[in-house]
Amino acid sequence: MDSVPPDQTFPAAVSAQTSRITRAYQTYIDKSVPYTTYRWIGTTVLLLAFMARIFLAQGWYIVCYTLGIYLLNLFLAFLTPKFDPSLEQDDEMEGGGMPALPTKNDEEFRPFIRRLPEFKFWHNSTRAIAVSILATFFDACDIPVFWPVLVIYWIILFTLTMRRQIQHMIKYRYVPFTFGKTRYTRA
Repeated sequence: MDSVPPDQTFPAAVSAQTSRITRAYQTYIDKSVPYTTYRWIGTTVLLLAFMARIFLAQGWYIVCYTLGIYLLNLFLAFLTPKFDPSLEQDDEMEGGGMPALPTKNDEEFRPFIRRLPEFKFWHNSTRAIAVSILATFFDACDIPVFWPVLVIYWIILFTLTMRRQIQHMIKYRYVPFTFGKTRYTRA
């Protein structure tokens, strides 16, 4: 009789459990897709809980700074078009072609497609906040730093990157937000 050695059944059992947990997680994530407002409310509550943890514990400022930089990076990817017009324009100028974005009202309309879709922005933000909260429970992550310097540096970084992003939006005439735009319904 062929029997499976005990050391080979353990990895299979772990793999089966991991697979089951992954499928359950993906099911809940898929069910949350239509509830945009509730997802962002939950993320905001999680972020407020993280901020309260940082404020009450008076530590883990480097974790907070790292989270701020990561969220800023995600936000910039959310605001940026998937196909960067400046890169396309450079490629077309080298090839002698015309600019890709419409420059007159009678030219072709191109919809704004984000580099980072809203759902992935929400999912990555929520995971990062959850990992940051988890990191505040480990003393190894509480690296002593002078937090006012981090705050000032983050504000400068935010200001410079957002100014550059807004200049890019103005130069290539795109608006990454849908609120305030005309919505047409079917008759």
